[in-house]
Order: sequence, then C-alpha cells, then structure tokens
Amino acid sequence: MGRTNPTYRNALRGLEREWEPMGRALRREYQADFDRLFDRGRAFADAAGYANPPDPERAFFLSVLLAHEVELRKVRAELEATRERLEVLESGNDGADSNGVECEVPNSELEVNEP
Repeated sequence: MGRTNPTYRNALRGLEREWEPMGRALRREYQADFDRLFDRGRAFADAAGYANPPDPERAFFLSVLLAHEVELRKVRAELEATRERLEVLESGNDGADSNGVECEVPNSELEVNEP
C-alpha cells in the first residue's frame, strides 16, 4: 500500500520548479535569498514528511517560518552575549578605550523589539 499524497520532498521540488520563473526574474541581489527560502523549507523536510500534510505548501511555509524563528533566536542570543561583553568592557575601563578616548554606544542602537 502506498501513500495517497506525494512525498513532501517531491512536492517541494515541484513547488520550486513552479516558482523558478520568479526566482529568475528577481534582481541578482535577491536571487540567493529566494533560493535560500527553499533551502530552509528542506531543512525540516523530515518533520514535514512525517506529518504528511495534504497541502505541502503549508508545510513549506511553516518550515520557512520555523527556520526564521531559529535564526532569530540565535541572533538574539548573539546580541545578548555582545551586550554582556560590552557591559564588561564598559565597567572595566569606565567607558574609555586604551587611548583614553570616550567610547560610548547609545542603548538605542542595541535595542531589539521582542514580541
């Protein structure tokens, strides 16, 4: 007995072929970003295939959103680590660099709006 739905990976390949003209029509600077969307959709192919959704496009969109959420979490963690290092540096030299020059970064440049 076989599945009634195509595999997620096959559906994703079909979706990628379907949207290929758009990818070619994009400016060169955006083409790699467009390709990366499909890479992110493939990143969670095992889970999406296991779910065996009747509409693989929804699984693709959810996979892309999940990949973005993972990247956002990593960027936030990196930002927090950078803030902590900055605080240590500022507290260690009272805001002056090794030449005695004030080096202050406004908090507004370090803020991230979290949901």
